[in-house]
Amino acid sequence: MTTLLKKRQSRFRPRGFFNIELIRDGKVIHKEKVPNGVTNVGKNGILDSYFRNQAPPTNWYISFINNAGFSAVADTDTMSSHAGWAEFTTYSEATRPEWVTGAAASQSITNGTPATFNITGTATLQGVFITTDNTKSGVIGTLWATALFTGTIPVTNCDIIKITYTVNAT
Repeated sequence: MTTLLKKRQSRFRPRGFFNIELIRDGKVIHKEKVPNGVTNVGKNGILDSYFRNQAPPTNWYISFINNAGFSAVADTDTMSSHAGWAEFTTYSEATRPEWVTGAAASQSITNGTPATFNITGTATLQGVFITTDNTKSGVIGTLWATALFTGTIPVTNCDIIKITYTVNAT
C-alpha cells in the first residue's frame, strides 16, 4: 500500500524563469533564460491566498536588480528589506511594467506580450524581480521572486529590454 501511495503523490513546486532580450540599435545583442528563486513571502502569499481565503494580488510588476552595491539575494528578501541589492530604475516607463498573463494551461502561466523597458541611462544589471507594487523603488507590496543573470548585463541609453516571465507548477 505504501508504494501505491508514493506513486500517486503529486508534487507542487512552483518555479519560474525569465526570458530576457536586450536590444540595441534594433538588434538583439543578448538573450538569456534565467530561473528564479521564490521568496518566503511569495510562498506564504500562495498559501494564504489559497488556503486561508486571503485576497490574491491583482497585478504583478517586473523590474531590475542593479549591480551597483550588489552582494546577494536571499529567500528572506521582501520589498521593504533586501539589504543585498537595490533596484535599477533608469528607464522611461513611469512605473514598473506590468506582467500581464493569459490563463494558466498545463500547469504554467506566462505573459504573451513581453514587458518592455526603454533604458535611459548607463548601468550594469545583476538580475530581475517580480512584485505586486508598480512604484519604482517602492518598498510595499509582495516580492514574489528574484533571479540573477548568468553574468552582469551592461545597458546604455536607448537600449530596450523585453522580458517574458513564466511560472510552472510541475
